[in-house]
Amino acid sequence: MTEPQPAPSRSRRRVRPRRERPAGEATADQAAAPEEPATPLLTLREELPEVIDTPAVLAEAVARVAAGTGPVALDAERASGYRYSARAYLIQLRREGAGSMLIDPIPFGDLTALDEAIGDAEWILHAATQDLACLREVGLRPRRLFDTELAARLLGHPRVGLATLTETIIGKAMRKEHSAVDWSKRPLPRPWLEYAALDVEVLIELRDHLAAELEEAGKSQWAEEEFTWLLDFTPAVRQDPWRRTSGIHRLRNRRAIAAVRELWIARDELAAERDVTPGRLLPDASIIAAARKLPVGKAALLSTDGFHGRAARGEVDRWLAALDRARALPEDELPAHAARGDGPPQVRSWADRDPLAAARLTTARAAISARSEELSVPVENMLTPDLLRRVLWAPPHVGDQDMEAAVGEELASRGARPWQVALTAPLIAEALVTAKVPED
Repeated sequence: MTEPQPAPSRSRRRVRPRRERPAGEATADQAAAPEEPATPLLTLREELPEVIDTPAVLAEAVARVAAGTGPVALDAERASGYRYSARAYLIQLRREGAGSMLIDPIPFGDLTALDEAIGDAEWILHAATQDLACLREVGLRPRRLFDTELAARLLGHPRVGLATLTETIIGKAMRKEHSAVDWSKRPLPRPWLEYAALDVEVLIELRDHLAAELEEAGKSQWAEEEFTWLLDFTPAVRQDPWRRTSGIHRLRNRRAIAAVRELWIARDELAAERDVTPGRLLPDASIIAAARKLPVGKAALLSTDGFHGRAARGEVDRWLAALDRARALPEDELPAHAARGDGPPQVRSWADRDPLAAARLTTARAAISARSEELSVPVENMLTPDLLRRVLWAPPHVGDQDMEAAVGEELASRGARPWQVALTAPLIAEALVTAKVPED
């Protein structure tokens, strides 16, 4: 595969030199109009569609999608920050010949008829990893897709949000004031629906622009490999998710850490029962405060910082039971200060534990960073930092002449795409062969 040449720098808007204002001339505030007009707002091409929430209307929409042509732009709105689940509460789509549609998936639960109508048409999504799981949940699964955010990353766009790309590429501004609202609310207010419909209004046009840029930059194959990989993407299951409780790193007592775990699990179970985001029931700061003090009895717990809200007070027995479980644990069953992962140790300890591995990491990072800059591709898109660390901490046991092939096989076995292997395997192999421990 031919590697692309470094992308030419993008043209910037010309800034006119400032001139001196003669005495008596009107100031800028007094001028009739600004020198450059504001970016025009993106507006809907047709009337705002009604929300589809009955079987009969859904059947009509499915027929229109099946009769449409070309790719299908999709988006989903969840109620992050309000609900425990990550389900979709609104699905937006647009296709040429079918127009834009707003579907409330809650009354249906299953949208396989819509999936069949789309068939093998290409999906266009922005930041696909955020929406694929909740779309699969209702029976929507892409056979082909184009991710406009990922395409923009591969092209080296400095900012890849949908609103920014729409403004820089399409020349229209998008309002984003409803991005964090509670999409589980019913009925959904009209301004929210307009905001949601606009999210798919430009995706087809944006896709065409980015596809042309990818072709011109010689990166179309890279993008195709990334998009194919996304078809089977599933979010990683976190080990010990309770360890992400904000402030836990400040706890040194293992029993306090056990209290965090028990409170976190109790909160998570309650949040799942009520379908409420956990932080609305009991903030992380409250969990940390209780873990520090390990209060005994209702009065002591309710006098602890953060245990004054309705959920905290109403579930006081639940929280006390969690603290009791932490107190009752034998010493040998208390959780460790840090999770025992299957990967290499934290990078800050490499220099002490394996100075040669630390030298390899420094050398490889510098080489990949330079190549990243040359190709205008973010380092993390060329290769995930975790994968790089794994290979450098435990490299293949082969001779120098076989190192590049062995590294390539290792990267591929751990999910690296062919274009990533082609670009990074030679650089990593070089670091493994040539890196030396620096002399004191």
